[in-house]
Amino acid sequence: MNLKRFPLAAAVAALLLTTACTADRSEADQSNDPPKAGYPVTIINCGKEYTYKQAPSRVVVMNGGSVAEVSALLELGVADRIVANAQSYGASEVDGRVDAIKKLPTGNIKLNDMSDIPREAMIGLTPDFVISTYDGGFRAEAGFATRDDLAAVGANTYAPKSSCGEVGTVSGTPTVEDSYALLRDLGAIFGVSERAEKIIADSKAQIAAVGAKTANLPKQKVMLIIPGMAMGGEFSSVGGNGIWNDIMAKAGAVNAFEGATDQMFANLSREQVAKADVDVLLVVNYMSKDPDADAKKLLAQFPQWDAAKNNRYVVLSDSIYLGPSNHLAVSKIAQAAHPEAF
Repeated sequence: MNLKRFPLAAAVAALLLTTACTADRSEADQSNDPPKAGYPVTIINCGKEYTYKQAPSRVVVMNGGSVAEVSALLELGVADRIVANAQSYGASEVDGRVDAIKKLPTGNIKLNDMSDIPREAMIGLTPDFVISTYDGGFRAEAGFATRDDLAAVGANTYAPKSSCGEVGTVSGTPTVEDSYALLRDLGAIFGVSERAEKIIADSKAQIAAVGAKTANLPKQKVMLIIPGMAMGGEFSSVGGNGIWNDIMAKAGAVNAFEGATDQMFANLSREQVAKADVDVLLVVNYMSKDPDADAKKLLAQFPQWDAAKNNRYVVLSDSIYLGPSNHLAVSKIAQAAHPEAF
């Protein structure tokens, strides 16, 4: 992942809280070309209708501070359609995911100052499908190719549902179901819906197995923080309203600062953090040389926390965000919060 887009807070917003639009199959498209098996497929995305007569073959994945979309394509087995990928993160709970992303083509594009693909470079890639993490990835005023620009060269476009509004805005309360919706959308677009449903079913089964072990145990309070990514004060990157709240709930836990804000991050004072009941510290690894050291440093600052007394923390990376591996975050949080159950 690269968080160098419009401001930093909005970059994180698009990554953490993207939800996906619902796939909707249409009647046969009126075309002179014979449809491929299972096609046409029509997706309603950000209020516009896009019809696919066959699976995309020249896919461009914009950065937008996300890794969810490229990870979903890898999970669905269609990453060989990518001609340029701008997403990366550098850490993952999925074995081999980091290397798999590194091996994807980049299109040799000179990225703009938001570490994303500018208009002329995008058009030059001659894509037939462009994925943006947020609808702002198609804003002309930001120097990006618009949806109309891309339609003119034969490319359909896609952005997750919760990011279809104003730049940096969030719609509703994000949940793991948003990750499943993303998989279903892309599964329909690429003609691999059965694979998408298998991935979703496996995820649900693993989450259910964790839930069975933790259902009757006391809810542990978890503080999520991204060290070194403060967007204001020292504790301005503490998790507030994000997909992680649903992930924590499924792990038998609750966000210690869930009620502190209706925004993605709570900008807290040291006093607020010190007074909080924190049973488990969750450190999100973003470009850290030693996330375990980050966690231990925080625990040492607040020895009154139960998390510090019991040395109870967990380090996560891409699985805590929108994407195909939320079940791994559920499992790891549950094991940290309820070690006696595992």
